[in-house]
Amino acid sequence: MAVNLPLPIPENLTAVAGIELGHAEAGIRKANRKDVLVMKLAPTATVAGVFTQNRFCAAPVQVCKEHLANLKAAAPIRALVINTGNANAGTGETGLADAKETCSALASLLGCDAGQILPFSTGVILEPLPIERLKAGLPQAISNLKSDNWHNAALSIMTTDTQPKAASRNVSINGQTVTLTGISKGAGMIKPNMATMLGFLAMDAKVAQPVLDHLTKEVANRSFNCITIDGDTSTNDSFIVIATGASAVEVNTVDSAEYKALAAAVLGLSQELAQMIVRDGEGATKFITVTVEEGKNVEECRKIAYSIAHSPLVKTAFFASDPNLGRILAAIGYAGVDDLDVTTLNLYLDDVWVAKNGGRNPDYQEADGQRVMKQSEITVRVKLGRGQADATIWTCDLSHEYVTINADYRS
Repeated sequence: MAVNLPLPIPENLTAVAGIELGHAEAGIRKANRKDVLVMKLAPTATVAGVFTQNRFCAAPVQVCKEHLANLKAAAPIRALVINTGNANAGTGETGLADAKETCSALASLLGCDAGQILPFSTGVILEPLPIERLKAGLPQAISNLKSDNWHNAALSIMTTDTQPKAASRNVSINGQTVTLTGISKGAGMIKPNMATMLGFLAMDAKVAQPVLDHLTKEVANRSFNCITIDGDTSTNDSFIVIATGASAVEVNTVDSAEYKALAAAVLGLSQELAQMIVRDGEGATKFITVTVEEGKNVEECRKIAYSIAHSPLVKTAFFASDPNLGRILAAIGYAGVDDLDVTTLNLYLDDVWVAKNGGRNPDYQEADGQRVMKQSEITVRVKLGRGQADATIWTCDLSHEYVTINADYRS
């Protein structure tokens, strides 16, 4: 059961001019479920992406990187193809050939080059991609292409997700409306750079390629790279931003007012989609924000935040609503900030001041900690007292259900 995450309403997901979406039931892993998605883009679209840092990155990730690196203005990206049920990772040269064959098959159907297709896969690792089933599903997906198909698109990329994840928003720039809609998936094997997650965000603004590249990296570092569920980094993570160029709004430089307004909207939607992943974390019962303030630099703040968010002892205490908060101090201590002076450190649980200058706050009452721990949404705030930098990470608790789901993942 997701934590305070309403189901998306299809009618509230806004079509973005310049992109059509079509789905298919190809039986990639299970019959009678949406498991193939095609996104067809206008020729005016620009596309940028960031991908997993896992050295065992999946075949489709390798192909995506290659196709984006070889982009030419005369041959833009024309479509994306996503399958769920099989990650096509740890599959060697055969998997790489299958990813390329997927691109060729879709390109043939759409009348473009294979290099203008970006492939994505998610699901079980170390199993061969059922390429013939995937190719057989492409005509069905193409026949379903339409602009207002975002809800079905979100359903088509799910794995252990308990619900689809999608959202839309508008932003006014120079009196013109820019429409943004995005979808994401992921529930386990979630840790930055990036996570077992896919995120796709489309907008109808016209954005120059170098600007979109910069925007995508900037936004990823403050959204999808700020979430963790279990500390595992997946082989297939991808975050793609598409600017279709269908609206009158143009953004050509990163130092313009237009960029600032557009970046704020893209960041807001990306953070919403990223947080949906945490709220639907495998077995999650609580959504936890970890904020580290007053650090020397952002890097050390992130180190400490992740140390807290990854600790099984901390996460199980949250699941049990047990204010065993010394576990948080221990996680701070082993985070790898070697010159940390703990005598200046203060720890808060929501509004409750737990630790003062490195020790238990004399005014702290366990009943106050217990009150906060019982909530479904909790903020852990650490003040280091050594600078002005800060960082925020979003995570969840660790429950019995997480073990059950992952013990039974391939069934």
